[in-house]
Amino acid sequence: MQEEVRNTGQLKLKLLHLSALVEEITRRSVIAFRTRDRVAAVDIIKADEEINRLEIAIEKDCIALLTGCTLSKDETRFIVAVLKINNDLERIGDLASNVARRVLHIGQHDMVLFPQELLSLADAVLDMLTTSLDALVDGDIGRARAVFNRDNEVDALNRRMYDVVRERIVADPSQTDKLINFLSISRYLERIGDYATNLAESVVFIAEGNIIRHQNNDMPGGMSTGSNKHISQP
Repeated sequence: MQEEVRNTGQLKLKLLHLSALVEEITRRSVIAFRTRDRVAAVDIIKADEEINRLEIAIEKDCIALLTGCTLSKDETRFIVAVLKINNDLERIGDLASNVARRVLHIGQHDMVLFPQELLSLADAVLDMLTTSLDALVDGDIGRARAVFNRDNEVDALNRRMYDVVRERIVADPSQTDKLINFLSISRYLERIGDYATNLAESVVFIAEGNIIRHQNNDMPGGMSTGSNKHISQP
């Protein structure tokens, strides 16, 4: 059992450990569906238990720090952000596990070709997640805001997947059950992109204290006029 953290520095280290695990699991889930690797898919599903355990531990640490320590304004803001980041990471882990579960079905249909749109969507989502987590590590709001620019791209690819699947079903209705798996994976990946955007918003909140949720579409280019580096350590 991990020891409880005693300060926000230790809390950040534990959060970054969870972040690295979630990123790894998400990347492995994409590789698993690209390669139809059922064995890897089973391992990914099992790994979600560790993510859940860490998420609960971090939440308890946040509560303990908030109720048991004298904190500065910046420290309090950081802990509040960690509570949200922690939940978002856990949800990404769940979605990566859901992708792996689809692999257990797709792996049975070796002749089904993956749409290029789905592969492009997976690449874009992984880039969003990596960028948002790098921004969290470095406190880099420039990188965080760059994530916002990818969200519309991911949404468009997800919408396109519905058209692709419909066209394939019309062409060959016998493939319907198999093709529905593609829609599920597309939706899971699109949701991971949404949570990656949430992570980026939390990086901005830690650095600036601004809640920018629901405002990204109104920000030209999604860029800030402020400095790109803020608060590498709380």
